[in-house]
Amino acid sequence: MVLNLDFLTSDDAPNPAEVNSGSREGELCLRFEVPSGNEFALAASGVREVMSVYLDRITPIPNASPFFLGTYNWRGQVIWIADLGQFLGDQVLVNTDISEISILIVEEQELVMGFAVHTVANTEWLNVNQNLAAEREIPAAMKAFVKGVYAISGSDTPELRLLDQVAILRSTHWTI
Repeated sequence: MVLNLDFLTSDDAPNPAEVNSGSREGELCLRFEVPSGNEFALAASGVREVMSVYLDRITPIPNASPFFLGTYNWRGQVIWIADLGQFLGDQVLVNTDISEISILIVEEQELVMGFAVHTVANTEWLNVNQNLAAEREIPAAMKAFVKGVYAISGSDTPELRLLDQVAILRSTHWTI
C-alpha cells in the first residue's frame, strides 16, 4: 500500500525526525533505557546479542574503572561488562541488588563489550540523516557518543538519542 501525504497541510505534516515504528526507512536500531529513564538506541548491526545475565556470573575486578561491573564469560570469551548509563554521565547506577540485569553485547571489529542497561524496549527504524541534533542540547559527557536525537511520540521521555557504538568502544574513558 502506498501512502500519499500530499493532502496534509504544513501544520499537519509529520516530523521527519520523529520515531515512527511503522516506517522501514533508515537504519534498524535497538531501543533501550538506562536506569535514569533516558532512552537511547544503538544500530542493530553492531549489537551481537541481547541477554539477561545473573549478577553472580559477573566477576568484579578490583581497582578497575568505576564504569565496569566486571568481566563475563560470553561464549568462551572473557568480556568487560560496563554500566552504559554511568559511562554516559547519568547519576543513577544500574541496580545490582537484583538477580539479573539486561546486557547488550556490542562488537566492532575485534572489540567486544557488554553494556548493562535498565530495560531493552524494541527496535526502531531511524533515518540517521534526519535528526533533531541541532535543536537539542546534548550533555557534555555524552556529546562525543551521540550520532543523533529523535523525537519520541507517545513516550514518557521526549527524545531518543542514537549512540555511536564505535566511538563508545574506542573511547579513552575505558582506562582500567
